[in-house]
Formats: sequence, C-alpha cells, structure tokens
Amino acid sequence: MSWFGKKKEATPTTADAIQKLQDTEMMLQKKSDFLEAKITQEMKTAKTAGMKNKRVALNALKRKKRYEEQLNKIDGTLCTIEFQREALENANTNTEVLKNMGFAAKALEGAHKQIGDIDKVHDLMDDIAEQQELANEISSAISSPMGFGMEMDEDELMAELEGMEQEDMDRQLLDIPDSAVPDLPSVPNAVPTSAAQEEEDEDMAALAAWAT
Repeated sequence: MSWFGKKKEATPTTADAIQKLQDTEMMLQKKSDFLEAKITQEMKTAKTAGMKNKRVALNALKRKKRYEEQLNKIDGTLCTIEFQREALENANTNTEVLKNMGFAAKALEGAHKQIGDIDKVHDLMDDIAEQQELANEISSAISSPMGFGMEMDEDELMAELEGMEQEDMDRQLLDIPDSAVPDLPSVPNAVPTSAAQEEEDEDMAALAAWAT
C-alpha cells in the first residue's frame, strides 16, 4: 500500500507469462494422466463386478463418467492455454524483432550523420569518376604499342614474308637443299666491245670524213 492508495502492479513480461502458462500446462497434464488412469481402473472394476454385483459395477461406471467429464474440461483448458502461450511467444518474437529493427535504424541514422551533406557525396563520386577516367587513359596509353619513331609499312612486310614462304615452298618442291644452290657470277655493269666492232666504227668514221 502507498500513501495515495493501492500500489500499482508491474506489468508482467511475455517471458514470465509464457513460463507461468508452461507450468500450468504441466500441472494440468499430470492431472489428465491421473484421470485417465482412474478411468481405466473403474472400467476394470465394472467389468469384474458385471451382472454378479450390479451395484458395484454401476457405481464404478458413475465414477468413470465423472472422471471423463473432468478429463474433457482439462483437455479444453489445455487447448486454451496452448493458444494463449503461442500468442505470447509470437508477441515476444515480434517484440524482439521490432527492438532489433529500432537498434538497426538508430545505427543507420548515425552512419548517415557521419556521411554528412548529400552534396558532398555527389562531389566525392564525381571526383572518383574523374580519377577513374584518368586511370583508364593512363592504362590505355601505357598498353598501346610504340614504334619509337619508326613507321613500318605492313604491306611491304607482308610481301616480304610471302616471298620468303614462297622460296621455302619452291625448295621443298624441287627437293634442293640450300647448300646445293650454286652461286651465280655477277653480271658486269658494261658489256666490253669486240675488236671487230671497233674496226667497223673506224671505217665508218673514215667514210664520213671522205664524204665531207
């Protein structure tokens, strides 16, 4: 009792309520097992007495009937308690889920506060994109082949390669090794003039002089 009236009772937790219901279920289950045993015993008594002792048999059946009525009530109570316990377990689960979700929401809010202004995030992403583009350009420049000032005519090189392959094919067809190919003499730049040709030129020169 308080100064201003009856003391307010604390609201029980779902865990405490679930425990209480489980204890009640265990107690009722024990009583149910006891009644089932009593029903079995009264049935045996009624069968044993039978028509020989009707009074004993009838009294046993009456007690069996009362036990069955009590057992039915206990079964109904157990069903109600089971439903209530399942509801409390679901409520307890929902409470824990909501508590954890609230905790996660606060953590997310704190993370967003650390990030700060959303414009800064966009600026940072723009800087990252710019640096990524620069990195791609550098990578492309490094990986590009360089001739170091020499420009090659690929058509000319291909023609040379085809000529080399054709020579190899010709040697294979003729079955002539490289060492068997004779060295041809070099052709002189000027063909020497024979003595008869020089004499004919002198005669032509004399005839031209006489004609003049």
